[in-house]
Amino acid sequence: MQGFQIQESAMSGLPPCPECGSGYTYEDGAGLVCPECAHEWSPAEQAEQAAAAEVEGQVRDANGTALADGDTVVVVKDLKIKGSSQVVKVGTKVRNIRLVEGDHDIDCRIDGIGQMGLKSVFVRKA
Repeated sequence: MQGFQIQESAMSGLPPCPECGSGYTYEDGAGLVCPECAHEWSPAEQAEQAAAAEVEGQVRDANGTALADGDTVVVVKDLKIKGSSQVVKVGTKVRNIRLVEGDHDIDCRIDGIGQMGLKSVFVRKA
């Protein structure tokens, strides 16, 4: 039986357990182990999952480019405005967008039309 020295992770530089938050993690080969809940994980996998979650949370345009608040975008398809006879034409430039949660990821103001919500799949970054 191998003896493992358990140290508080704050002092040893090891991350706390992602399951229970315990600070008493220790290294076991290439992985980390929590003695309180017996959860085993790899720091490399945890970093990859964190990066994937960050990328997943980003709003992307029709070409896959990440969008941010304040960007300028161009509409790539004629969009009929619900409840109106107006249409947002292809090539319409929309300045100073604001990203929001929900079905329509972008809040913006379009000249001649006013405030509206757009889906990011119908725009590309200018």
